[in-house]
Amino acid sequence: MAFWKQAKADVDVEPVEIDTQEQYDELPSLPTPLSSTVIATGVTMSGTLRGEGVIQVEGIVEGEIDLKGAVIVTPTGHIKGPVAADTVHIAGCIMGDVMARDHMRLEKTGSLEGDVTTVSLVVEDGGHLNGRSNMLKGEKAPGAPANNLKFGSNYKGETPAES
Repeated sequence: MAFWKQAKADVDVEPVEIDTQEQYDELPSLPTPLSSTVIATGVTMSGTLRGEGVIQVEGIVEGEIDLKGAVIVTPTGHIKGPVAADTVHIAGCIMGDVMARDHMRLEKTGSLEGDVTTVSLVVEDGGHLNGRSNMLKGEKAPGAPANNLKFGSNYKGETPAES
């Protein structure tokens, strides 16, 4: 029975003082997060939305959206009117023209009945785009092909002139 019994050790523990205020003064400042708005399922909103931040549409918006930020249309979301934003993701339905200053993504469950103007456009297999697309020239994206490519000996196209 002596196996389970432990001898008590005499240990003196002194409390340590930590200056927590000094630690917090050294923290870097965090960026201000963009505000976020959700138009919930079952909600119908009419009018014009202007501002900056992120708007997630799960319900119905009847009117114009002009936003510095992102518009996300979920599979249950519907927008009837023009949309202008930095980024637009569509998994629901937009009936109106879209101006995406940076990027537009049409998910496989999404549909767009209108024209799109953007720098970068992705339409997933199954996404419906019924309109015209106008691609803007923007800054060269990372990974974009360079104009001064050099090809190996197995390239079957025209070979660039040797310098």
